[in-house]
Amino acid sequence: MTETVIDPKTTALVAIDLQYGIIGLPVVPNAAKDIVSHTAGIAAALRAKGGLAVFVRVANYADNGDALVPETDTPARPAGAKPANWSELVAELGVGEGDIIVTKRQWGAFYGTDLDLQLRRRGIKTIILTGIATNIGVESTARAAFEHGYNQIFVSDAMAALNEDGHRVPVTAIFPRLGKVRLAADVLAALD
Repeated sequence: MTETVIDPKTTALVAIDLQYGIIGLPVVPNAAKDIVSHTAGIAAALRAKGGLAVFVRVANYADNGDALVPETDTPARPAGAKPANWSELVAELGVGEGDIIVTKRQWGAFYGTDLDLQLRRRGIKTIILTGIATNIGVESTARAAFEHGYNQIFVSDAMAALNEDGHRVPVTAIFPRLGKVRLAADVLAALD
């Protein structure tokens, strides 16, 4: 494993779907509270060094008219009404005034949003990815980030999925081909 070097001035944390409607899902192998804690710690350390924190949430209009609904074997979302705070970012993240909030309408954070514009105009070259779910929102965002030419650091203990394979496969087989896989402690040490 190569040394983790991070230039905070050209780095952004991109945290995926750490919102009330998602953190309550039964995820593995990392607990949602630990993912939020690691993400908040990285955001604070990055901000202190002049870096950027971006928090991505998924939301749709009340009528779901903007939601993706292709035919699939497994429904993309549970039936029924969502709670009022479903798309609100959790308070424990400590989202600050200078942070960017991106609202997406599908799995990935790049398509149909201004994420790439926000990052490029600030000179961001590297993104640190965290969030839920590893194999859905995080992986979709990671693949697009790779195609956009961003360097990536995946914080494996700051993400989780709905099942073991949903986390293990991206972390061991996909993410090492798209960037560097590290623990939160490694990222924090590189920012110290």
